[in-house]
Amino acid sequence: MDSEQIPQHGPGSADGRPAAGPSVPAPTGQVPGATQISEAAVARVAAAAVRTVPGVYSLGTGAGRALGALRGRVAGANESTAGVSVEVGRVEVAVDVVLTAEYGRPLHDIADDVRAAVFSSVEELTGLRVIEVNVEIGDIQLPPTAPLPSGDQPVETHPSKGETA
Repeated sequence: MDSEQIPQHGPGSADGRPAAGPSVPAPTGQVPGATQISEAAVARVAAAAVRTVPGVYSLGTGAGRALGALRGRVAGANESTAGVSVEVGRVEVAVDVVLTAEYGRPLHDIADDVRAAVFSSVEELTGLRVIEVNVEIGDIQLPPTAPLPSGDQPVETHPSKGETA
């Protein structure tokens, strides 16, 4: 049987390659099936959008970032979505953002810009309809204190009545 051809049963050739057959035309519409976008994926898209907004110092607050870092070391979690939570439905999503803003820029402007960035990015990249973007500014990052000019002394604080120094 060494000169005979091995009969083929089903798709593919004897060496495992697919057998040549009729070409299947490309679909003209959508191919049936379901797409599910996880909450983690949507949260990453939203977090990336927030980080592009001027005036955003970081996602989360100082305490939240510290807890997230500890949780990441223990569980191997990723901090890329700290400060962002989402609720994903079949066709829509709600996003909550907690952030630390940089001092000096109006906070309502930062919140409005965050809403616009998240809304645009999440709808464009996921195809989900964004029904709301809630923004909480949980902390402000103050600029570093400048050194005092020579000869100036820091302002002393005096204890309140009943307190001892």
